[in-house]
Amino acid sequence: MAVKVFIKRHVKEGKADEAYALLNKIRSKAMNQQGYISGETLVNHYDHRSITVISTWQSVDDWINWEESNQRAADEAQLESLLQEPAHFEVYDLGIPATPKK
Repeated sequence: MAVKVFIKRHVKEGKADEAYALLNKIRSKAMNQQGYISGETLVNHYDHRSITVISTWQSVDDWINWEESNQRAADEAQLESLLQEPAHFEVYDLGIPATPKK
């Protein structure tokens, strides 16, 4: 089942441009990963330091493989150093499951 991953970040004052560049770098690497479908970056209109990235993956396993990859780790560590607080991740299944999960 396809999943959407929401990653919410709040960048330190004066670090937004650097964060945007890193996010673009990470996205272009993600586009070449197995199971990647699409992604978009949302920047809060009233607070340009509040950024939400939404990516769509063919399966949660595809997302986890990318999330835990060495290829992503260095860029993500660099991005984390620009944040006010740790990123917040949420993973959602697309559609309503036939039987609710407990």
